[in-house]
Amino acid sequence: MPSYYKTSFNGYAVKFSPFFPDRVAIATSQNFGIIGNGRQHVVDLIPGGPGAPPMMGGAAAGVPGASMSSCVDVAAFDTADGIYDCAWSEENEHVLISACGDGSVKVWNVAAPPHANPLRSFEGHRHEVHAVSWNLVSRDCFVSASWDDSLKLWSVNGPPAPPMSGGGAAPGGAPIRSFDEHTYCVYAAAWNAAHKDVFASASGDGTVKVWDTRQPHSVLTVRASRSEVLSVDWNKYADCVFATGNVDKTIGLWDVRRPEAPVSQLHGHHYAIRRVCFDPHSEARMLSCSYDMTVRLWDTRVETENSCMRVWDGLHSEFCVGIDISPLREGFIASCGWDEVCHFYTIDGPSPTTMR
Repeated sequence: MPSYYKTSFNGYAVKFSPFFPDRVAIATSQNFGIIGNGRQHVVDLIPGGPGAPPMMGGAAAGVPGASMSSCVDVAAFDTADGIYDCAWSEENEHVLISACGDGSVKVWNVAAPPHANPLRSFEGHRHEVHAVSWNLVSRDCFVSASWDDSLKLWSVNGPPAPPMSGGGAAPGGAPIRSFDEHTYCVYAAAWNAAHKDVFASASGDGTVKVWDTRQPHSVLTVRASRSEVLSVDWNKYADCVFATGNVDKTIGLWDVRRPEAPVSQLHGHHYAIRRVCFDPHSEARMLSCSYDMTVRLWDTRVETENSCMRVWDGLHSEFCVGIDISPLREGFIASCGWDEVCHFYTIDGPSPTTMR
């Protein structure tokens, strides 16, 4: 059976739960995110069934031939504007957040009844929120990145703002801090996995900025590309190393100790790189997805011309814009795109197919 999930709208982001090995959140937007509604899907993957790729670890660990064959809807949360990103709480297994086109960040509880959602709505951005990243160390806070050129730090445990007349979600309260040094849209943010106060942001102004929330200004600005930078991610094992995904079709690998030039540049995609994602189980492995509709696996230790380990081509029939690697199952990948399909597969397994 096919290992995929058909979404209601165009896919924008997919994130594995850090608590449940079979749970995935998928952020979607109607009409390619230009105008219309959004839907935050939460799906459980069901092991078993012939012809599906093997699953690694988790519930299927130690079971020869165990595989994933189907998906079960857990929850679906609707918004009046598109959803461009999502992130799971690192503190509460039932909570996730969505980056919304109306400039808000919605907080959902999968275990709560429908009328109780969204739990809160953090409203402080003037334009679309394009990315959210949950702090991996200080687990009660997250950062949002917006097309208003700013980032904001929020605490889910902070006091809410006074309730609005007419009901609705409880206001999320004021941000802890705003970060306003970028000069164009901020497309991505990522917390450092080893330092609770450090995160990086990627912007259309061509820079990546590294922030320490204890400092009044950014601590480092890297001119990462002459074009826009759409994605950034930290290596989970080398806390000074991050990767960027750029509109100029390159992936840059950077070391904050030597920021004048990239450690290396990875070439192979034919259009802009939409997301980069380091493997939480391997220092060397990294994934990328692109507007060229492909997913690529890289070995960052080897020379540039030999660094691409695998290409998934033909998997998506529209822009591939979301990708994630499971933190609980080694080598297990999800990708989603504007073709309204989210695929699930393994690094070493057969390429999945879609029944359309």
